[in-house]
Amino acid sequence: MLLMLTQWLQGLSPELGFLRVFQYLTLRAVMAASTALLIGLIAGPRVIRMLSALKIGQPIRGYAMQTHLAKSGTPTMGGVLILLSIAISTLLWFDLSNRFVWIVLAVTLGFGAIGWVDDWRKVVNKDPEGMRSREKYFWQSVIGLLAALYLVFSISENSNARVFELFVTWVQSGFALDLPPKAGLLLPFFKEVSYPLGVLGFVILTYLVIVGSSNAVNLTDGLDGLAIMPVIMVGSALGIFAYVTGSASYSKYLLFPYIAGAGELLIFCAAMAGAGLAFLWFNTHPAQVFMGDVGALALGAALGTIAVIVRQEIVLAVMGGIFVVEAISVMLQVVWFKYTKRRYGEGRRLLKMAPLHHHFEKSGWQETQVVVRFWIITMLLCLVGLSTLKLR
Repeated sequence: MLLMLTQWLQGLSPELGFLRVFQYLTLRAVMAASTALLIGLIAGPRVIRMLSALKIGQPIRGYAMQTHLAKSGTPTMGGVLILLSIAISTLLWFDLSNRFVWIVLAVTLGFGAIGWVDDWRKVVNKDPEGMRSREKYFWQSVIGLLAALYLVFSISENSNARVFELFVTWVQSGFALDLPPKAGLLLPFFKEVSYPLGVLGFVILTYLVIVGSSNAVNLTDGLDGLAIMPVIMVGSALGIFAYVTGSASYSKYLLFPYIAGAGELLIFCAAMAGAGLAFLWFNTHPAQVFMGDVGALALGAALGTIAVIVRQEIVLAVMGGIFVVEAISVMLQVVWFKYTKRRYGEGRRLLKMAPLHHHFEKSGWQETQVVVRFWIITMLLCLVGLSTLKLR
């Protein structure tokens, strides 16, 4: 929005030529991060008071850690603050004609709406189940599949008009259409190595990445500050990949596929980092507010969507290794419990408690130790992911 305003002002008067500085992507990214940070810090106390007044407090399950019982009643649904900061900042600083930012915003807010309904039913309607699993996954699948169907063609073409033409061509070809190499699955640490997925393979992979990332971040969000800092680090790293992928010169030099318009995602990633830092100010131990599903589901889906656009699905799994391990720990715990119950008549557990962060708490780690150590691991994994920019 502000980019269009500065361009309009330059057209009115040559003396305002200095406003051309706002056309630089890096400057707008810095401004987006700063704007989101300020919005979050300023609006944070008011949002927390509003949530407290509405008695939107986090219920703590009876089988939870004893140290967590004191958190009962802490305002939740604080993810609204994150999404508000991201949306306002992004709309102010990105190029409104960029289709990739719009799809990421749509997916983020769509998953945020699902999380909001889930949280609302839990804490306001006093329904401990919230949104039923089938209902939640249905709506996640709807948004994920729609995003996947759009992205499979938009990554291959440079305009929405051409996206529609390619979609028509795909239908007319009997759903058998070869995609360009840049739409294939890229392998990190290898030069120009990609596996062709085809339209169906791309859609399935994209769906799994978006929905899987969303739920993985949601499962990780169990301790004060545990989820938001890895989101900030992984999102910032993906912003660098977006900048490289969206630059014809950098992508050619680093042997990455050039995807026109992907660089503008740096604005969204910067806004997400700024909004996340503002939320961390209030979410650090002892937390004044929790993210809730409205924030965790949305941020996870955003990371997944960005990774698909910049063709770094595998790198996302590396940098977001904490999210992956947390999700796997839950799945293994459930599968093993059901298997042993069926075979031995009594369910047994692989971990003392799932997700994984609770296992470490049960093992004697303090909450802050778990959180900071997981942050350190994520930082190292992000460095490994960033190394794939050059080590190819």
